[in-house]
Amino acid sequence: MAKINDLIEQIKGLTVVEVSELVKALEEEFGVSAAAPVAAIAAAPAQGAAAPAAEEAAEAKATYNVVLKGLKADDKKIQVIKVVKEISGLGIGEAKALVESAPKTVKENVPTEEAKELQKKLEEVGAEVELA
Repeated sequence: MAKINDLIEQIKGLTVVEVSELVKALEEEFGVSAAAPVAAIAAAPAQGAAAPAAEEAAEAKATYNVVLKGLKADDKKIQVIKVVKEISGLGIGEAKALVESAPKTVKENVPTEEAKELQKKLEEVGAEVELA
């Protein structure tokens, strides 16, 4: 438990962008998604025929991560940075770093309606967005 507490203290010292990068690295390393319940990930391969039920559950998700995939055009970068800053609560420098290092998660665990609104808002200013 002491190791876990030490890790938590280290994570508290990270910026939002660094935490986002950490989550992505953990997802890639272990082949999981922070957006999906761990039990569903572990159970899906073992269930075989129950996989369609897992897919239906994923479609009926209550929350989504808003992921910035990139820019439709480089001349839209400033507008996208402004919207990312507004949505995420990041400072201008962190928002710029997030946009420049896309694909990145802008906001996590957002209710469905809000996620769709954020997606629309970002796409209107020239961003390519995915809800995961």
